[in-house]
Amino acid sequence: MQSTQNLSNPIGVFDSGIGGLTVVRALRRQLPHENIVYFGDTARVPYGPKSPQVIREYAAEDTGVLLEKNVKMVVVACNTVSSVALDVVMKHARVPVVGVIVPGAKTAVGASKTKRIGVIGTAGTIASNAYTYHIHQLDPDVTVTAKSCPLFVPLVEEGWIDHPATELIAREYLFPLKRERIDTLVLGCTHYPLLRATIGRVFEDAVTLIDSGESAADEVALTLDREGLRNPSTMAGNFECYVSDLSSKFSEVGTRFLGEPMGKVRYVSPVDLVQKSVAVR
Repeated sequence: MQSTQNLSNPIGVFDSGIGGLTVVRALRRQLPHENIVYFGDTARVPYGPKSPQVIREYAAEDTGVLLEKNVKMVVVACNTVSSVALDVVMKHARVPVVGVIVPGAKTAVGASKTKRIGVIGTAGTIASNAYTYHIHQLDPDVTVTAKSCPLFVPLVEEGWIDHPATELIAREYLFPLKRERIDTLVLGCTHYPLLRATIGRVFEDAVTLIDSGESAADEVALTLDREGLRNPSTMAGNFECYVSDLSSKFSEVGTRFLGEPMGKVRYVSPVDLVQKSVAVR
């Protein structure tokens, strides 16, 4: 049986940058009494184009930041880390770990009626074939069409959510998936849920959109119950945010992702990241 102090410890969430705040948003909506600590590695974003070895090193360092906050669980909000380095996090964390790939794949397979699923994400996530692999583990008869959409991230961070240029780019990116007549689309990047309306218009609302962050929040809730880790408090949970580079626009953009005011954002030195990584090895 866990102690009350352990049960009130926060859930730790990390991402390569700001996008993982959409996962925090889903967690806060579904688990309003849980305390949450977020770390965004904004000094080294994006992870997508980097080599798997570098991503694995970063994943160990990011995990170390959260362990220092005495987290009771680690949520890997980054699709890229979930696809190539989840084993690194699980090795070092010493607490339950939830990524976004497997929950998103499960939800997509359950939602698809025609067994034609699309996946969009960063270049790194798509190149890893992680979503395709896990979807086929669940149902080998599913046809998966995957497409990287690298321009979506800067467009979202620029705030061009409903800009005509964004819709034009979306139509170009998504045409191959329309041609394959998919009925379900996995939004395999934490930025992409903010483009849900635009993507829905491209498919004329004929496709089920799967937010892997929401699926991960479902998995976190199940894991908390299974491990007996639910916070018994009836108070609203606290939220703390740490970043490795605090830009002047972070709070403004972060509020858009989180869906509520960011509050105080704290800085973690990249030098400290390396030290924390060594500590957990």
